[in-house]
Amino acid sequence: MTAADPMLPETEREPDPRRWLALGVIAIAQLMIVLDASIVNIALPSAQKDLGISDADRQWVVTAYTLAFGGLLLLGGRIADFAGRKRVFVVGLIGFAVASALGGIASTAGLLFAARGLQGLFAALMAPAALSLISVTFTESKERATAFGVFGAISGGGAAIGLIVGGVLTEYASWRWCLGVNVPIALVTAFAATRVVRESKAEGNTKYDIPGAILVSLGLVSLVYGFTEAAKEKNPGKSTEVLGWTDSSTMTFLGVAVVLLVAFVLWERRTAHPLLPLHVALDRNRGGSYLVFLFVGAGLFAMFLFLTFYFQSTLGYTPLRSGFAFLPFSIGIILGAGVISQVLPRLGPKPIMVPGLVSASIGMVLLTRVTADTSYWTHVLPSLVLLSVGMAAVFIPASSTALVGVGSHDAGVASALLNTSQQVGGSLGTALLNTLYAGAVTAYLTDNMRGARNPDAVMADAFVSGYHVAFFWGAMLLVLALITAVTLINAKKDDIPAVEGAAAVA
Repeated sequence: MTAADPMLPETEREPDPRRWLALGVIAIAQLMIVLDASIVNIALPSAQKDLGISDADRQWVVTAYTLAFGGLLLLGGRIADFAGRKRVFVVGLIGFAVASALGGIASTAGLLFAARGLQGLFAALMAPAALSLISVTFTESKERATAFGVFGAISGGGAAIGLIVGGVLTEYASWRWCLGVNVPIALVTAFAATRVVRESKAEGNTKYDIPGAILVSLGLVSLVYGFTEAAKEKNPGKSTEVLGWTDSSTMTFLGVAVVLLVAFVLWERRTAHPLLPLHVALDRNRGGSYLVFLFVGAGLFAMFLFLTFYFQSTLGYTPLRSGFAFLPFSIGIILGAGVISQVLPRLGPKPIMVPGLVSASIGMVLLTRVTADTSYWTHVLPSLVLLSVGMAAVFIPASSTALVGVGSHDAGVASALLNTSQQVGGSLGTALLNTLYAGAVTAYLTDNMRGARNPDAVMADAFVSGYHVAFFWGAMLLVLALITAVTLINAKKDDIPAVEGAAAVA
């Protein structure tokens, strides 16, 4: 066998002569995954209007993707390792292109939701395969650090690009192109991958935990659906009264979710090949990091959703202007991450994470001051700055503490679980806060619309009232992350592992 033989142990291979070309291909795929979240957020108000999506159901455009992505990410990593990382990477790209095309031509809300779920499924194959391919393609430590640096920069800066691209496409073409633009990029990238990316597989046992994947995925979907049911109108078009939390339909879905998720934990305890090795998550620092990312994802994803609607529906911003309005947040994350990565080895994780979560919580609370006519510069920008600085101070340390004390055998699972926590948190938080938002809007209209001289003004104030409720509870989710960091994270600066890819996964 030659040194380039894919059956040779990865540590014994010679450096791939096309490794930098391969990095370019992998980086484009990662950029597409990162872009997809922010680009669709900007397009959502236009898509909702075009397809007649209700306020209660609009969150499925976000959560269908994040649920499938987060719920299947661990299984996707196993499939990539066992079936061949290059093969799964290419399949993920082609599938992502097909799902994006379906979303771009969707004529109904249901088809759009289904397409977004398919995008998440194929992203769950593509993302862990991409990260693994970097690990096995770059065998020299300095080159690997450079490669992960590029990957991390794409992960951090891609959202900013998506906000602008989403604004341009929505404003000057159609919201549909925010999905359709993925098709040629994914197909060209898949073709390039077949030429320049080297195949690799993991050795040893190749059994999949399919029952575990089914239990956790169905449990999370049932939980989100239960949240959504609570915000639905009892008599659509005839009444503003919603089903609420005590409705039999809501309680049924929430009950089923609890049963399925408990069954998932019990199954993971007894199966020989768990999707989620519980010892990875039950460590104090690692478990604390996952909970922090869960709560942060829940608050942060919802913030993007409601600020997008505030900009476009309340302030009357164009999609492009909305994209630029978010830019300070993305820039703050990028600049802050550079500073945090330098001071982390000197201070350790907790002294950075705690002030960061305090800053982010204050920033979210300040968003409750916005009204239908307040200034972006005085009411939104300061909040975005506090949020971005705070999030930079959370992402980098939490990415490191998620790997404290983990062996090399479980490092991939530990890293993937961090991303899973953020995506699942985003799904649950978006669904929950959208339900609270819808309930607040309904209550305001019930109390103020009857006999109103200016119904349009009352409607505008009702939306703002809903935003206030969503931002307040988003802040409470960040406070939960703060409490988690204070009580669970106790790793010192000497405990932080020197793993190049840690921050990139976040």
